[in-house]
Amino acid sequence: MADGASPDRASPAALGFRMPAEWEPHHATWIGWPHNASDWPGKIAPIPWVYGEIVRKLAPGEIVRILVNSAAHERRALRVLARVGADRARVEFFRFPTNRGWTRDFGPLFVRCDRPPRPEVAVARFRFTAWAKYPDWKKDDQVPERAAQRLGLRVFRARAGERDVVLEGGSIDVNGRGTLLTTEECLLDREVQVRNPGLSRAELEQVLRQLLGVTNVLWLGKGIAGDDTHGHVDDLCRFVDARTVVLCSETDAHDANYRALRENRERLEGMRLEDGSKIEVVALPMPAPRYCDGQRLPASYANFYIANGAVLVPTFNDANDRVALGLLAELMDRPVVGIHAVDLVWGLGTLHCLTQQEPAAGGEQ
Repeated sequence: MADGASPDRASPAALGFRMPAEWEPHHATWIGWPHNASDWPGKIAPIPWVYGEIVRKLAPGEIVRILVNSAAHERRALRVLARVGADRARVEFFRFPTNRGWTRDFGPLFVRCDRPPRPEVAVARFRFTAWAKYPDWKKDDQVPERAAQRLGLRVFRARAGERDVVLEGGSIDVNGRGTLLTTEECLLDREVQVRNPGLSRAELEQVLRQLLGVTNVLWLGKGIAGDDTHGHVDDLCRFVDARTVVLCSETDAHDANYRALRENRERLEGMRLEDGSKIEVVALPMPAPRYCDGQRLPASYANFYIANGAVLVPTFNDANDRVALGLLAELMDRPVVGIHAVDLVWGLGTLHCLTQQEPAAGGEQ
């Protein structure tokens, strides 16, 4: 196993590896079939059907690799996929036990090298500790190595000195050209210190550069209200192409998101891309606040997923659903498809949180 941050070895970036943008061609999308009822208290019953619809929309454009706990779990998934009409030929199952199904955060984070003699995909291996909130995470944390071993891929460990670095996939977003977006609330919160205590901004940026091949790290402030991940950027601000981001925008000055979103816009307007150019910032509306049992939920259209054949966007039976879908359709180069996420968001995440892209190697489409 290669060490991605040791000074006496070549880092993934030095070897030519980088994390591709989400819109670059995929070989597959990884998801973890739901099974932990505590993630959706009292609402687990409809969740497999939402996953089934997601797989049905993904399969025409790419392979869907599904994590299951057992043969019985796989059979349950197959029954749902058959009922919704998903293309079974495009689905592959991996019996890797998991604690939960939020594959964006614990799944393999893929990087790719396009240098001769041949393209190579590898896994950038960060530690996962269940957002420093739950005690059961060790099965999830083993998935990157299991996936790499099954696929025959190299693994680069994210280390700062002698420490393994903790990071979830939903805390970052890249444009594939060298710029990465993240939030201070998630990775630098000095009060909580939940992920990498004592690790400085400069040290974190160095790890991101070495592991993911980025050259320009942009720090936003706080994430959205209701997000229990300490401000993941994938509920807040996303690249839609190499020079354009959509940023959640709240017009109600009394809403809990108003001030933080305004501050993030001010930050973005002063930031620059890897080549020194300004970022085009497009305002993405927020749905009306959603609550369950008195808890604010992280409902956000920014939690979309860019697949080969479509952009899947969470919808919330809200007047802004159509506005958000229309805006994203104008910005994207592929069909935009709404996925009903009213039940899904009770798990405190939606579409991007449960998917992880595996990039295509070389010229694969």
